[in-house]
Amino acid sequence: MAPRILQSGIISFGLVNIPIKLYTAASSQNVSFHLIHAKCGSRIKQQQICPVCNLVLSREDLVRGYELAKNQYVQFTEAELEGLEQAASRNIDIVEFVPLPKVDPIYFEKTYYLGPDKGGEKPYRLLTEAMAKANRVAIAKLVMRGKENLVLIRPAQEGLMLHLMYFADEIRNFGDIDKGAATIKESELGLATRLIDELSVEDFNPEQYQDEYRQRVLEVVNQKAAGQEITIAETGREPAEVVDLMEALKASLAKGATREKKPSIKARRAEAVFPSRKANALKK
Repeated sequence: MAPRILQSGIISFGLVNIPIKLYTAASSQNVSFHLIHAKCGSRIKQQQICPVCNLVLSREDLVRGYELAKNQYVQFTEAELEGLEQAASRNIDIVEFVPLPKVDPIYFEKTYYLGPDKGGEKPYRLLTEAMAKANRVAIAKLVMRGKENLVLIRPAQEGLMLHLMYFADEIRNFGDIDKGAATIKESELGLATRLIDELSVEDFNPEQYQDEYRQRVLEVVNQKAAGQEITIAETGREPAEVVDLMEALKASLAKGATREKKPSIKARRAEAVFPSRKANALKK
């Protein structure tokens, strides 16, 4: 399915304006279920009910309310909220450029694609190539769907991607989380590092990962639709057994040794720099 255009806008880069289009970058493929009446198989309907007036309300009867205090609301119509959004700048004003590694991924919320709109092809390409050459990403602000968003724009795959970001006051303090107080031995750290090395690869290949749960659900859906009787075994998950850490690390490394031996990251890097070493070793 082709990406869907969400809105048009302008990236302001100094005195340069770049007309752009904002596209959806991802589409959730989660399996979803509807609530139905088990007796007749009909899908149920949800109703908006006022508990004070005891009335079923239609969409036209509703407005939005901001709660000032308990049960005290300031009301807004959809037209008023749309007017506030339209009064705000829909431009994407670049504030600064930073190295991407300096931005913690915890701030990323959602990703969109940016493409040039009519007349924006050349400045779009200029910004893309200049950011890639400078090895920088742009921090900007964007008003979308009634909310001002902090965004990050980065060059990727010969184009520009836009990431909606959380503001700093939306990120909970990690210092409030108990991270465990324990003393790690050098021998334990060494074995854990070896295990990480055994499981390490140079590149992330997302294509090799599949949603196995979704596949199982869809298989059962097809079987039920075909009239087959389904029996699903219950698999209760037992609490994890506390084991000796050193023994668990050694067993993990031993299990990895039974699989096809994979050169360590260090060895693979050496091979990339000195490819003749492997050839000489094979001759011997």
